[in-house]
Amino acid sequence: MLAVGKVKPPYADDVAHYERLLRKQARVDVIEVADDDAIARRIPERAYVSLLDDRGEAYDSEAFARWLEQRRQAGLDVCFVLGGAYGIELERSDHRLSLGPMTLPHQLARVVLLEQLFRAHKILAGEPYHH
Repeated sequence: MLAVGKVKPPYADDVAHYERLLRKQARVDVIEVADDDAIARRIPERAYVSLLDDRGEAYDSEAFARWLEQRRQAGLDVCFVLGGAYGIELERSDHRLSLGPMTLPHQLARVVLLEQLFRAHKILAGEPYHH
């Protein structure tokens, strides 16, 4: 995951919590960059780029898990890109993901995405995920 800006309280504790939980399920690297210009330089060359965008595709948790599994089966590392307070446009993205029609603070969007990644991995492992 590439994100503009350093996560701050009150979101920092939640981000750390989901990063810890995800370590048991999958490898998730969260890379923070200073500004939009640094994003493009940090996207791995062979990554499948999913840009968070309120105009993107929205999924329920089960559909998101299936989408993630399709990427994994194709051997693709997904790089989720989160812009700063004003969003971001990229020259290249393979997919646009919406967390819903409401506008969220960009740091809260990071927490929601990490929670949904954790939930997706629980679903894929056949483990309970409602708690």
